[in-house]
Amino acid sequence: MAAGLTYTPIATTTVSGGSTTNIDFSSISGSYTDLLIVGNFGTDSTNTYFKMQFNSDTTNSNYSGTYLRGTGSAADTGIYSGGSATYWASAGTKLPYNAVAGNIIINVQNYSNSTTYKTVLQRYNWTDTNGAAAANVGLWRNTAAITAIRLTTTAGSNFYTGSTFTLYGIAAA
Repeated sequence: MAAGLTYTPIATTTVSGGSTTNIDFSSISGSYTDLLIVGNFGTDSTNTYFKMQFNSDTTNSNYSGTYLRGTGSAADTGIYSGGSATYWASAGTKLPYNAVAGNIIINVQNYSNSTTYKTVLQRYNWTDTNGAAAANVGLWRNTAAITAIRLTTTAGSNFYTGSTFTLYGIAAA
Protein backbone atom coordinates (compact mmCIF):
# COMPACT_ATOMS: atom_id res chain seq x y z
CA MET A 1 0.00 0.00 0.00
CA ALA A 2 1.20 3.49 -0.79
CA ALA A 3 2.42 5.71 2.01
CA GLY A 4 0.25 8.64 3.12
CA LEU A 5 -3.50 9.06 2.97
CA THR A 6 -5.40 6.14 1.51
CA TYR A 7 -8.89 7.70 1.87
CA THR A 8 -9.09 11.29 0.65
CA PRO A 9 -12.30 13.25 1.31
CA ILE A 10 -13.50 14.72 -1.99
CA ALA A 11 -16.89 16.24 -1.09
CA THR A 12 -19.54 16.25 1.65
CA THR A 13 -23.21 17.14 1.27
CA THR A 14 -25.52 17.72 4.24
CA VAL A 15 -29.25 18.26 3.68
CA SER A 16 -30.23 21.50 5.37
CA GLY A 17 -33.96 21.70 4.86
CA GLY A 18 -36.39 21.99 2.01
CA SER A 19 -37.06 19.37 -0.62
CA THR A 20 -33.89 17.48 -1.46
CA THR A 21 -34.45 14.49 -3.70
CA ASN A 22 -30.94 14.35 -5.17
CA ILE A 23 -27.43 14.30 -3.75
CA ASP A 24 -24.98 15.02 -6.57
CA PHE A 25 -21.23 14.54 -6.74
CA SER A 26 -19.82 15.92 -9.98
CA SER A 27 -16.46 16.64 -11.63
CA ILE A 28 -14.98 13.55 -9.94
CA SER A 29 -11.27 13.30 -10.66
CA GLY A 30 -9.98 10.10 -12.20
CA SER A 31 -6.87 10.11 -10.00
CA TYR A 32 -7.98 7.42 -7.52
CA THR A 33 -8.38 3.66 -7.88
CA ASP A 34 -11.81 3.41 -6.20
CA LEU A 35 -14.50 5.58 -4.63
CA LEU A 36 -16.26 5.28 -1.27
CA ILE A 37 -19.45 7.03 -0.18
CA VAL A 38 -20.40 7.05 3.50
CA GLY A 39 -23.86 8.28 4.42
CA ASN A 40 -26.13 8.84 7.40
CA PHE A 41 -29.63 9.39 6.08
CA GLY A 42 -33.37 9.44 6.55
CA THR A 43 -36.41 10.24 4.44
CA ASP A 44 -39.47 12.42 4.91
CA SER A 45 -41.91 9.71 3.81
CA THR A 46 -42.41 6.01 4.39
CA ASN A 47 -42.04 3.14 1.93
CA THR A 48 -39.46 4.83 -0.22
CA TYR A 49 -36.26 3.53 -1.71
CA PHE A 50 -33.05 5.04 -2.96
CA LYS A 51 -31.02 4.62 -6.11
CA MET A 52 -27.70 5.67 -7.59
CA GLN A 53 -26.95 6.79 -11.15
CA PHE A 54 -23.63 7.42 -12.88
CA ASN A 55 -22.82 10.20 -15.38
CA SER A 56 -26.53 11.12 -15.73
CA ASP A 57 -27.19 7.72 -17.36
CA THR A 58 -30.83 6.66 -16.96
CA THR A 59 -30.79 3.98 -19.69
CA ASN A 60 -33.02 1.13 -18.49
CA SER A 61 -30.76 -1.69 -19.69
CA ASN A 62 -27.55 -0.39 -18.07
CA TYR A 63 -28.13 -1.29 -14.39
CA SER A 64 -28.66 -4.52 -12.49
CA GLY A 65 -28.04 -5.94 -9.04
CA THR A 66 -28.65 -8.49 -6.33
CA TYR A 67 -29.61 -7.80 -2.71
CA LEU A 68 -29.81 -9.62 0.61
CA ARG A 69 -31.74 -8.09 3.51
CA GLY A 70 -32.54 -9.20 7.06
CA THR A 71 -34.56 -7.80 9.96
CA GLY A 72 -33.57 -10.19 12.73
CA SER A 73 -36.79 -12.14 12.30
CA ALA A 74 -37.01 -12.45 8.51
CA ALA A 75 -34.75 -12.33 5.48
CA ASP A 76 -35.22 -11.91 1.77
CA THR A 77 -33.13 -11.68 -1.35
CA GLY A 78 -33.74 -10.70 -4.92
CA ILE A 79 -32.35 -9.51 -8.20
CA TYR A 80 -33.20 -6.65 -10.48
CA SER A 81 -32.14 -5.79 -14.00
CA GLY A 82 -33.17 -3.39 -16.68
CA GLY A 83 -33.50 -0.52 -14.20
CA SER A 84 -32.50 3.10 -14.69
CA ALA A 85 -30.21 3.01 -11.62
CA THR A 86 -28.58 0.70 -9.12
CA TYR A 87 -30.81 0.50 -6.03
CA TRP A 88 -29.50 0.68 -2.50
CA ALA A 89 -32.75 0.02 -0.69
CA SER A 90 -35.52 -2.04 -2.20
CA ALA A 91 -39.01 -0.86 -3.05
CA GLY A 92 -41.58 -1.23 -0.29
CA THR A 93 -39.01 -1.06 2.49
CA LYS A 94 -39.81 1.38 5.27
CA LEU A 95 -36.72 3.48 5.79
CA PRO A 96 -36.05 5.99 8.57
CA TYR A 97 -38.91 8.45 8.71
CA ASN A 98 -38.32 11.99 9.99
CA ALA A 99 -35.01 11.00 11.51
CA VAL A 100 -31.46 10.40 10.42
CA ALA A 101 -31.37 6.74 11.35
CA GLY A 102 -29.89 4.91 8.39
CA ASN A 103 -26.25 4.32 7.47
CA ILE A 104 -24.68 3.29 4.20
CA ILE A 105 -21.25 2.49 2.82
CA ILE A 106 -20.95 2.34 -0.96
CA ASN A 107 -17.80 1.07 -2.68
CA VAL A 108 -17.38 1.86 -6.39
CA GLN A 109 -14.57 -0.28 -7.76
CA ASN A 110 -12.27 0.71 -10.62
CA TYR A 111 -14.44 3.76 -11.39
CA SER A 112 -11.96 5.54 -13.67
CA ASN A 113 -11.18 2.54 -15.89
CA SER A 114 -12.55 3.13 -19.38
CA THR A 115 -12.49 -0.49 -20.59
CA THR A 116 -14.66 -2.36 -18.05
CA TYR A 117 -18.17 -2.23 -16.61
CA LYS A 118 -18.39 -0.78 -13.08
CA THR A 119 -19.32 -2.76 -9.97
CA VAL A 120 -20.73 -1.34 -6.77
CA LEU A 121 -20.97 -2.89 -3.28
CA GLN A 122 -23.49 -1.27 -0.96
CA ARG A 123 -24.03 -2.10 2.72
CA TYR A 124 -26.70 -0.30 4.67
CA ASN A 125 -28.89 -0.44 7.75
CA TRP A 126 -31.66 1.57 9.35
CA THR A 127 -32.66 1.70 12.96
CA ASP A 128 -36.33 2.66 13.15
CA THR A 129 -39.00 0.22 14.36
CA ASN A 130 -38.70 -1.74 11.11
CA GLY A 131 -34.91 -1.80 11.28
CA ALA A 132 -32.88 -4.05 9.03
CA ALA A 133 -29.47 -4.55 7.51
CA ALA A 134 -28.78 -5.30 3.88
CA ALA A 135 -26.13 -5.70 1.22
CA ASN A 136 -26.44 -5.07 -2.48
CA VAL A 137 -24.07 -5.62 -5.37
CA GLY A 138 -24.78 -3.54 -8.45
CA LEU A 139 -23.48 -3.36 -11.98
CA TRP A 140 -23.40 -0.41 -14.37
CA ARG A 141 -23.06 -1.71 -17.92
CA ASN A 142 -20.97 1.12 -19.30
CA THR A 143 -17.22 1.40 -19.84
CA ALA A 144 -17.07 5.19 -19.38
CA ALA A 145 -15.05 6.51 -16.47
CA ILE A 146 -17.38 7.71 -13.70
CA THR A 147 -17.20 11.49 -13.33
CA ALA A 148 -20.59 12.12 -11.66
CA ILE A 149 -22.74 10.23 -9.14
CA ARG A 150 -26.35 10.99 -8.24
CA LEU A 151 -28.01 9.54 -5.15
CA THR A 152 -31.76 10.00 -5.48
CA THR A 153 -35.06 9.09 -3.82
CA THR A 154 -38.26 7.78 -5.34
CA ALA A 155 -40.86 10.28 -6.50
CA GLY A 156 -42.57 12.04 -3.64
CA SER A 157 -39.76 11.42 -1.16
CA ASN A 158 -36.98 13.67 0.07
CA PHE A 159 -33.82 13.15 2.05
CA TYR A 160 -34.47 14.25 5.62
CA THR A 161 -32.76 17.36 7.01
CA GLY A 162 -29.43 16.36 8.52
CA SER A 163 -28.77 13.52 6.08
CA THR A 164 -25.06 13.61 5.24
CA PHE A 165 -23.08 11.92 2.46
CA THR A 166 -19.30 12.08 2.02
CA LEU A 167 -17.43 10.96 -1.11
CA TYR A 168 -13.87 9.67 -0.65
CA GLY A 169 -11.25 8.79 -3.22
CA ILE A 170 -9.23 5.67 -2.44
CA ALA A 171 -5.61 5.66 -3.52
CA ALA A 172 -3.81 2.38 -4.22
CA ALA A 173 -6.68 0.10 -3.24
